[in-house]
Amino acid sequence: MTAEAAPLLDLAEVTVRFGGLKAVDAVSFAVAAGEVCALIGPNGAGKTTLFNAVTGNAAIAAGRIRFRGEDIQNLAPHEIAARGIRRTFQNGGLFGELTALENVLCGLHATIASGVAGVVLGAKRARAVERAATERARRLLDLMEIRHLEDRPARELSGGQQRMVEIVRALATDPPLLLLDEPAVGLAPPVRAQLGALIRRLAKETGLGILLIEHAIELVMNVSDRVVVLNYGAKIADAPPAAVRADRAVLEAYLGHG
Repeated sequence: MTAEAAPLLDLAEVTVRFGGLKAVDAVSFAVAAGEVCALIGPNGAGKTTLFNAVTGNAAIAAGRIRFRGEDIQNLAPHEIAARGIRRTFQNGGLFGELTALENVLCGLHATIASGVAGVVLGAKRARAVERAATERARRLLDLMEIRHLEDRPARELSGGQQRMVEIVRALATDPPLLLLDEPAVGLAPPVRAQLGALIRRLAKETGLGILLIEHAIELVMNVSDRVVVLNYGAKIADAPPAAVRADRAVLEAYLGHG
């Protein structure tokens, strides 16, 4: 993120409490447009809780969260999503009986102004909107290099292919910011490397800001512009990958080295 550019997402002293426990403890960092920022840390470090705070699924006890210069910490999840923050989940959520293309079209439903009734009635405008949505879905499948899977039911796809379709669906409404929750979980190393290359392309070619939680350290180091490390809810590092890899506090807390 350049000094001149205003951050896309800006967290300032964000704290989340569950009873007397500080799950997130005064965490501050920012994500710029076109930047891949990884959020890492041991299990229980507060990563998913912080994601939930950004998306409105966890209330913050203190601090501020700004998106495109506007405070969003008091908004409901659907209001935050409407402003342009999209999220994927570790356990997916595709409709198994629908094809890859149909799953992506589900992500576009909110932008299809004609509505279901218009499509059913065969109105000229509705058909035009439906065609435009299908063309956009296919362009996104092309971008992620999975257009050849568009007619395959999601349940027949491999884990890696399903992950790609889920990302495409999240991108369907052209969000400025995408939150990826462990996108490489369960993937074989070659598929993981392919996913990493596509994440880099998305950020650099489209200007999309990406914040990801990931345990696959090599993927993190290869795709990220910056890495934020949490431990016991507190931020212990915020630096480029090479600096984080060499940070003794990170080695002790996360990588298991002294």
